[in-house]
Amino acid sequence: MSSRKRPGRRPTLEAVAQLAGVGRGTVSRVVNGSPGVSAKARAAVEAAVAELNYVPNPAARSLVTSRTDSIALVIPESESRLASEPYFSAVIRGVSTELADTEMQLLLILVRNERELDRLTRFVEAHRVDGVLLVSVHRDDPLPALLEKLQIPTVLAGRRTPAESLSHVRSDNAGGAAQAVRYLLGQGRTAVGTITGPLDMDVGHSRLQGWRDAHTERGEQPDESLVAPGDFTEDGGRAAMRELLERRPDIDAVFAASDVMAAGAMAELRERGRRVPEDVAVIGFDDSIIARHTVPPLTSVSQPTEDIGRTITRLLLDEINDPGQARHHLTLPTTLVHRRTT
Repeated sequence: MSSRKRPGRRPTLEAVAQLAGVGRGTVSRVVNGSPGVSAKARAAVEAAVAELNYVPNPAARSLVTSRTDSIALVIPESESRLASEPYFSAVIRGVSTELADTEMQLLLILVRNERELDRLTRFVEAHRVDGVLLVSVHRDDPLPALLEKLQIPTVLAGRRTPAESLSHVRSDNAGGAAQAVRYLLGQGRTAVGTITGPLDMDVGHSRLQGWRDAHTERGEQPDESLVAPGDFTEDGGRAAMRELLERRPDIDAVFAASDVMAAGAMAELRERGRRVPEDVAVIGFDDSIIARHTVPPLTSVSQPTEDIGRTITRLLLDEINDPGQARHHLTLPTTLVHRRTT
């Protein structure tokens, strides 16, 4: 009987072995990239695979390699936050771009409540993925510690604290914020406020620290009455701007820890009859598409968000292939992009 592929039938490992003139085990080792195969046998198997258009059975392959050929991108946020915050879509673009030339499948998982966290925990404990990318990291999130305990390759976009042990990639949040506030102070603005990100996240703390650093560099004591907490949402930005205006009517500039919150702050300023930038200058953070479409266009700190997505993916793939390698803690630079709100 011919070993050639029959119409409508998927070629088998045995058919490849017969055509190549080698044993089934040799074909399996070649297909799974295992060592211990001579160059001659490997060439024969590869030629047979090409002639038969053989595609390995993923389930059978996973039994041999203990690999699933999939990674999870976990975002512990709601659908509305995912849809409204350009940061997430840029990270996802970076991740998918880096995976385009690999065989890895990407699973996007939102964790919005305890039930979904429990389900994800069971999923990971069963080793249903080869590794995890975790985005939007909160200080008290139990997932990073669980992943570390289970020895699942994991890379974070951001970090829980400055003492983060897992591999992670982040922007220079403090440095970017300090550059923005330094610029506002250098313009002669005398009451520069800030709308923070969530303070249970390192990114929120770091951007607030940048605001403080810019003041202390000038020998000034940061005035905490010019700080209002935000949550990275437009409504949060409006509420924080309202609070600042009521507490400090003399405010003449504001650094918001995201473009989304800056857009909310600008909407509140318009309602209060404050002109931007004549009465109050505004700077955001992200340099997202939002910054280019506000009226007037928003000055913003640009962070390399797609690069973050690509870099965390490269680090994760390296860790999956070599679990014993050292962990990486990378900080990517930011730049201030000048537009008309300053």
